[in-house]
Amino acid sequence: MSQTLTDQLFAQLSGAPMQQISQQLGLGQAQTAGALSAALPLLMGALGRNASQPQGAQSLLGALQRDHQGGGTDLSGLLGAVLGGGQNRQASKQTDGAGILGHILGGQQSNAASSLGQATGLGADKAGQLMQMLAPIVMGFVAKQMFQGGSQSAPSAQTLGSMLGREQQQVRQQGGLGGGLLGAVLDQDGDGKVDLGDLLKIGGSLFGKRR
Repeated sequence: MSQTLTDQLFAQLSGAPMQQISQQLGLGQAQTAGALSAALPLLMGALGRNASQPQGAQSLLGALQRDHQGGGTDLSGLLGAVLGGGQNRQASKQTDGAGILGHILGGQQSNAASSLGQATGLGADKAGQLMQMLAPIVMGFVAKQMFQGGSQSAPSAQTLGSMLGREQQQVRQQGGLGGGLLGAVLDQDGDGKVDLGDLLKIGGSLFGKRR
C-alpha cells in the first residue's frame, strides 16, 4: 500500500525539524514524535472533511494558490519562518498558524487542542501550540502536492477534494490515535462533548510501547 500524505509529511519532519519543534515546546523527541503522529492525521483529515464539499474545496484551493503556492521554500525554511514569525504580509499569512487552524477546524479548535493534549499527555496549551506550528506546514505540503507535480491531474477544486478525501479515508482506516482523534473531534453530534475514554486507551498503548 502506498504511503499516505500524512506518512510522507511525518517522514519529512523527522530529524532536524522534529528537533526544532521539541526544543520550541520543551519536550523530548519521543513525546514530540508521538504527538506529531496524532496531530498530523487530525489536521490532514480535517482538511479532507472541509474539501469534501465543492465550496470548501474551492475555498481551500484559493487559499493554497494565494498564500501557499510559493511552497518552494523547503520544509525546514518554512518551519523556521513559523517559529520566528513571518517578516512580511505574505509570509505572515503563510505562517499564521492560528488563522489557518481557525479555517481548518472552525469551532472545534479548542476541542481539538484539549483532546490532543489529553490523549498525548501534552496538555491543551502545548497541543494548541503544536497544531499552530503544524498548520502552515500542512498547508505548504498540500500546496506542493497540488502545484509541483505531486498530484496526477491539473490543479482544481475537484482534484484537491479527491486527493484529500482519499487521505481522510486512509487516516480513518489506519485508526490509531490520529484516526481516533479525527472521529472524536470532528464527528460530534452537536452535543459539544468529546468522548476521550477510548482515545486515552489508544494513547496509553501508544506511549506504553516507548517505556
